[in-house]
Amino acid sequence: MDQTIRIKLKSYDYNLVDKSAEKIVKTVKATGAVISGPIPLPTHRRIFTVNRSTFVNKKSREQFQLSSYKRLIDIHNSTGKTVDALMKLELPSGVEVEIKV
Repeated sequence: MDQTIRIKLKSYDYNLVDKSAEKIVKTVKATGAVISGPIPLPTHRRIFTVNRSTFVNKKSREQFQLSSYKRLIDIHNSTGKTVDALMKLELPSGVEVEIKV
């Protein structure tokens, strides 16, 4: 089945992303496939500026930041065992997983 499987993890909490990537690496190495990663992708930050009051103090503002963290994992020489192990793997609910074959 010599295909390359690319897994992209995305979350708003970097701890969840790192723990999920670690779980995936352990399960894939246990099946004997070759793995490259986890590669940290650039952090996407969205900054919102909001007025503190509605009408009076125009210069008084607050800033909020929303960061999303991403990791990339490539699996080479995958077998049927590897795919089955990845399907059975349970990841935290705050992590978005995108798999490309």
